[in-house]
Amino acid sequence: GDLETFLQEHPPLLTPGVKDLVGYLQSRGKDVYLVSGGFRIMIEPVAEMLDIPKVNIFANTLNFRPGDGEFIDFDREELTSRAGGKAKAAKHIKSMTSARLLAMIGDGATDLEAKQANGADIFIGFGGIVKRQNVLDQADWAISDFTELIEAS
Repeated sequence: GDLETFLQEHPPLLTPGVKDLVGYLQSRGKDVYLVSGGFRIMIEPVAEMLDIPKVNIFANTLNFRPGDGEFIDFDREELTSRAGGKAKAAKHIKSMTSARLLAMIGDGATDLEAKQANGADIFIGFGGIVKRQNVLDQADWAISDFTELIEAS
């Protein structure tokens, strides 16, 4: 429908350095997930650009009526559809992968919340686009450029 046409005409733009970081992590055998309070239909093209499998996306799903494509509602069963959803997604990722360590990178308060309730073990605050000082102050590590993470390893 109209949304798909819009997305084709206006493809997503990646933050500089993120593709290199994801590729670097994947080359070292690390699984990368996208956890977003946004909508899956907007996140899937980003995942494709980053070679992240669709099963590694935690985001909200929009439901449309079959036939006329009218918007009905969003999927209220998605972990990210509720308050604290990013922490629940992080906890779920850890339980399904047996990951010893899970790091979350984000720029907002809901990203920071992912470290709570046995979610992410480390929170890296990203201030490269928008600097939310309260988030950066509470982060385990604050960065403004994704290449900092590659260079530090």
